[in-house]
Amino acid sequence: MMSLLCITIISLTLAGSVYSQATAHPTVKILADLGDNITLPCRLPPKDFMSFGSIGIRVKWTKVADDEALNEDVLLSMGFHRKTYGSFADRVFLEEQDDEDASIRMMAISMEDTGRYRCEIINGMEDTIQEVLLEVQPGLADGVVFPYSPSSGRYSLNFTEAVQACRDQDAVVASYDELFEAWKDGLDWCNAGWLSDGTVKYPITKPREPCGGSSNGPGLRSYGHQDKQSLYDVFCYASALKGDFYWLVQPDRLTFDEAVQACLDDGAEIAKVGHIYAAWKVEGFDRCDAGWLADGSVRYPISRPRKNCSPTEAAVRIVGFPDKMQKSYGVYCYKAEQ
Repeated sequence: MMSLLCITIISLTLAGSVYSQATAHPTVKILADLGDNITLPCRLPPKDFMSFGSIGIRVKWTKVADDEALNEDVLLSMGFHRKTYGSFADRVFLEEQDDEDASIRMMAISMEDTGRYRCEIINGMEDTIQEVLLEVQPGLADGVVFPYSPSSGRYSLNFTEAVQACRDQDAVVASYDELFEAWKDGLDWCNAGWLSDGTVKYPITKPREPCGGSSNGPGLRSYGHQDKQSLYDVFCYASALKGDFYWLVQPDRLTFDEAVQACLDDGAEIAKVGHIYAAWKVEGFDRCDAGWLADGSVRYPISRPRKNCSPTEAAVRIVGFPDKMQKSYGVYCYKAEQ
């Protein structure tokens, strides 16, 4: 465990000489997961005449660079006047648990927040400096978050059904951190879905009126915790494949039952939605042929956008849930590692 220093400096000037007294207090490095909300601690000296709202007391938080000229201002407080700066604006707040608390609460932690932070409490002759090291741990890289709704349509899953729906697609219900990372990577989806903590959210990278309003900035829109019998979609998380996802070459188009059997005849199984997303996102799988999947949907993965094949963005495209007797599609298979 790494220790830093919290230093209280008392300076006295006598006949042109400066005398100072410093007391070191060990503090602990702060570890945070990507997307967390965390507190960076700092406290005012415990003096009866000093309190956070006192006139003349200034609190300044700075993100410290190796080159001091590149330091970033985080928050400045003088009495009851507060200001945050740059990328910290609107997501850094003073905790103020009591009159001596100058800690800050930092919301929606990103990898760029990693670094050393300095809290300076300035009160004339008696100043306090505390330093905190924040280390942000990256999210899971070898996987993919995808929105899911069944053949019954959007907003048809309670929480228990959502858990099972993801499991049926060889996935699990995504966590907040996983959805947050997916949003940072560009996931934009206007339908609200369950997360593993029982909350309901949806990620927006391109604000627009039907999706939380165009005046709100990009981010994760939240419905908060919902009754687990309420009906929504779900966000699933699929890890990297432990097997082979592939398009099965066939001379003719297949019904759904024929597609299932064709994969079995090839020593495999019909692929699940989690398989196609993992192959697309993690392995860059690209094919412009619509094929049956195990849930009865028809989809195709495009990692290289082009005309007639998702021309504007890389995505797993869904045709829908057609009549299973329709002979219009091929099939994607999955062969697990032995």
